Order: sequence, then structure tokens, then C-alpha cells
Amino acid sequence: MKTIHEIINVSTNCRCEMLDITTKIASVVSESKIANGLVTVFTPHTTAAITINENADPDVTHDMIMTLEEMLPKNRPGYKHDEGNSDAHMKSSFFGCSETVILNCGKMQLGTWQGIYFCEFDGPRSRKVNVQIIGE
Repeated sequence: MKTIHEIINVSTNCRCEMLDITTKIASVVSESKIANGLVTVFTPHTTAAITINENADPDVTHDMIMTLEEMLPKNRPGYKHDEGNSDAHMKSSFFGCSETVILNCGKMQLGTWQGIYFCEFDGPRSRKVNVQIIGE
């Protein structure tokens, strides 16, 4: 069993944004020389998330952000967190901070239209994404 760990740096440009990081993750997978196993993508930030969703049509991410903004608005009356980013913490928890993908024959087993996204909810910022591959 072999384990590879890499950190990917990402920079966001907006307060709420979904960046397709599939190609960056695939590059780490390729360089790892691990053919079969699991790829875990994790972000150590409490106002960011990782998710898998469609990456063929950019309107999907637009619609997701629009819906999140409606469900969890930034300036909702009653928030008590002093930093003014309560909505970002909730959005992060809604999606979660990691995803795991099966690795088979050197390829991530994502569906035809699936991509891995870094979700920013309190940007713009410079962030880190951990990629850990375990396998043979």
C-alpha cells in the first residue's frame, strides 16, 4: 500500500465561487503512479467546501450559488457570529469539507459530466486543498 499527499493552492476571485479543480486533482493522480485505490480531496477551511457535480455546463454552478444565496443570505438578521460570515460557515457545512473518489487503472471514476469543485463562500482568498491518494 502506498500513500501520496499533495497540497494544491487555489485563489478565488469572488465571495461565493465554485472552481473546477478536476484537472489539478487528475494531475496529482497521474504523478502519483498509483493505479488503484482512493483519492480524498479535503479543504481545511471552515468557510469553504469540496463537492462533486456537473462540470459540462457553467450554468449549474451559477444556479447552485444563486440557490445557496437565497437559502443562506449573507446579511440575514439575527446572525450572532462577529466576523460577519455566518452564512459562509453554514454553506461549508452544507456541502462538507471533503470528497472521496475511487481510483481504478490510474483514472478517477467520475461520471461523464462530473467534476470536483472547490467551493469558496468567504472570498476572495488564497486557499489550500489537500489531496491524499492511498492504493497500489
